Amino acid sequence: MSGEADSAWYGVRCVFRHRVLGVYEERVTLWTAGSPDEAIGRAESEAIEYCEALDDVEYVRFVESFRIDGSPGEGAEVFSLMRESGLPPGEYVRRFLATGDERTG
Repeated sequence: MSGEADSAWYGVRCVFRHRVLGVYEERVTLWTAGSPDEAIGRAESEAIEYCEALDDVEYVRFVESFRIDGSPGEGAEVFSLMRESGLPPGEYVRRFLATGDERTG
């Protein structure tokens, strides 16, 4: 936990489905924990609370964690995901990141 010497910061990404809106949401939350499993457990508990506070939102049970080097601060990397792909950059972005179906802003 946050006071222990071996704890670290983790960014944890959970995915939710908003049924009425017809959208999926990816949320990255920050946690101090002694291990990735502990951070994931804490994030999943929060994910359940998040769903209970909203109407027709479901946690789809997809979670990933990322150990942050040091403490979060300005410009700190809080989550990173690497994916192998032979796609050229424009196609990669259109396929995985900017499909045209995102709601931003």
